[in-house]
Amino acid sequence: MTRILVVEDNADLAYGLKNNLEIEGYDLEVAADGARGLQRIRETRPDLVILDLMLPELDGFRLLRTMRAESFRMPVLILTARGEESDKVRGLKLGADDYVTKPFGVLELLARVEALLRRSAAASPPSSERIGDIEIDRASRTVARSGTPVDLAPKEYDLLVALADRNGAVASRVELMRQVWGYADSVITRTIDTHIAELRRKLEHDPAAPQLILTVRKTGYRIKR
Repeated sequence: MTRILVVEDNADLAYGLKNNLEIEGYDLEVAADGARGLQRIRETRPDLVILDLMLPELDGFRLLRTMRAESFRMPVLILTARGEESDKVRGLKLGADDYVTKPFGVLELLARVEALLRRSAAASPPSSERIGDIEIDRASRTVARSGTPVDLAPKEYDLLVALADRNGAVASRVELMRQVWGYADSVITRTIDTHIAELRRKLEHDPAAPQLILTVRKTGYRIKR
C-alpha cells in the first residue's frame, strides 16, 4: 500500500486530509510538527510527503532542506497560504515537487497526489541494478557477485543500497547512520566502519585494497560507479 506522511500542525486539516486520502486507499500517517515529521521520514521512508510550511519545532523549509541533503527523494507536496508566492518559489527551489494553496479542494489535492506518485513511479530506480560485478535486486533484497549470491545481513544490505542511491556521491557517516539506523543513541560511527568492513569482505576481491566501496578521508564513503 502506498504510504503518505502528512506533516501538518492544524489538527482539523490533518484529520480531513487523513480521512480523504484513506478513503482513496492510501496508508496515512500524521506528524504534528516538523521535528517529528523528519524523524518519521527517516524511520518509515513514505512514498510521498504532504508538508505544511509553517510548523512548530522545525519549519517546513528546514525540514525540506534536510530531507534533500540526506538524499530522501520521495516527492513532496507543500501546502502554502494564499498569496504567499515567495513561499511557493522558495519551497520549489529547496526541492518540493508541487504545491497546493490553502484553502484547497479535495479533488485538486487528490489529483496532484496521484500525479506525483505516477511521476515518482516512472522515475524510480529499477528493481535490479548492476555496479561492476555486483548485482542488487531490490525487490527481493538480495545481492550477487559475478552471479553468485552473497549473504548480507539486513543492515549491510541497507547500507549498500544507501551508498548505491547516491550514484557515486560521498555519504558522510552521520548521513548513513541516520538513513540506515535512524536516531538510535546506541549507534555510533564505529558501527558504520564495522559494517563497511564486512561489506568489503563479502563484496570486494581484495578487501584490503577496495575498488567498490571507497573511503573519503575525514568525510565518509562512496560507491564507485
